[in-house]
Amino acid sequence: MTTTKHKITSEVMIEKDACSETNREGSNSAVSKFFFVLPDYMRRSHSHSSSSSSSNKNGQSSTTSLAVDEDGDLVLDRKPATEAAITIEHSIATELKLVGLQIWRGALLLADYVLSHPELFRDRRVLELGSGVGLDGIVASCLASEVCCTDIDCGTGILELIERNFKRNSELVRAKVSVCELDFLNTDWSPKLRSKLDKIDVIMAADVIYDDEITAGFVATLARLLDETPARAAYVALEKRYVFTLADLDSVAPMYEEFRRCIRRQKRDWQVTELSLDFPQYFAYQRLKQLVLLKIEKKTR
Repeated sequence: MTTTKHKITSEVMIEKDACSETNREGSNSAVSKFFFVLPDYMRRSHSHSSSSSSSNKNGQSSTTSLAVDEDGDLVLDRKPATEAAITIEHSIATELKLVGLQIWRGALLLADYVLSHPELFRDRRVLELGSGVGLDGIVASCLASEVCCTDIDCGTGILELIERNFKRNSELVRAKVSVCELDFLNTDWSPKLRSKLDKIDVIMAADVIYDDEITAGFVATLARLLDETPARAAYVALEKRYVFTLADLDSVAPMYEEFRRCIRRQKRDWQVTELSLDFPQYFAYQRLKQLVLLKIEKKTR
């Protein structure tokens, strides 16, 4: 994470090969392609959908036009059929409260997990909390039957941004998609959101642990969802960020530790498991030891 004049830039934008073909749109926004290796089970369907025209459950269609050079010769796409890309509109640098407008390593870790475990997401109804720019929701929509992406609309137009990013990637989307506002600090949920929550099977979130108040709200929201909806498990990806403190005379990860304290304060009958990260890596990023993927589930009685 790079900080400049009170603004923060994700390491993903600095790492070589994490994304490519970034086109800036204004001083602080961009559209980037995040390439990933297609799992074997996706290669045949992706090759078919990319050949000419495709449609998804939203009724959106995508047509691939044939390009010719100045001599009239056909320009062939040389990209291997084993690779695809997700196109994302995002910010380059933001204040801390707007970090959801960027892509962070936790999102790429969660995307890898979804692609590595299709049996957990295929034909399921998935709720994403703190969707940000929608990358993980798009990945889940490759497998799920329904995806509901949520975030807080604090005047940045983030909900519309998520919708635009889904449209940019319509050739990958097979799920029915909805975008709803959900504020971790507001317990008054809209009728539209409630209608979606009544049907969810799986909850997921990435990179939502960066502020103590928001963390407490996130855990309280998670507790309510696991109590009131059919979902039995949530997958939460994040990166531990260490700082050296004089009080501890050691490097500690205060945001992560507060997250675990918030979980304990709920006193719910949950099983919290830190999952192994030995699953395949499809996206290009540094899979650091500080990255964490937790499964939080209601215990079976």
